[in-house]
Amino acid sequence: MSHSLAEHYREILVGVGENPQREGLLDTPQRAAKAMQYLCNGYTQSLGEIVNGALFESQNDEMVVVRDIELYSLCEHHMLPFIGKAHVAYLPTGRVLGLSKVARLVDMFARRKHMCMMMRGVEKQNSVMISSVMLGEFRDSPTTRHEFLTLIGRHT
Repeated sequence: MSHSLAEHYREILVGVGENPQREGLLDTPQRAAKAMQYLCNGYTQSLGEIVNGALFESQNDEMVVVRDIELYSLCEHHMLPFIGKAHVAYLPTGRVLGLSKVARLVDMFARRKHMCMMMRGVEKQNSVMISSVMLGEFRDSPTTRHEFLTLIGRHT
């Protein structure tokens, strides 16, 4: 763990008027630094490391969809935490990815960024922000895109 990261958290405690020597806060800078490193560990992981050979031969050419993958991230504007859901789909071309790896890939990318409408500013907890990235056949084929959106319950 980075000693300087813990020192920065100590300074944050002082900056908000707390006493880092108070019994309940003695280990807080180290714990906060460790938590931040965990929440941002997507930067230290790679796609290959996560997949780790979990690609399996398959004749299936039907769309594979994994819905409602819970994710946790930090907004890049205030570094505040938020919770979201991801829906992932792909079209196999001779190989499929182990299902548990899809959720791990979502975790890897979630621990790299994001949004902040829910916790500060407008404080609209029931608002929904949707971010959509379509690649390959999902971008090029309206039929494939419509099938995916129907399967995840987002009718076009």
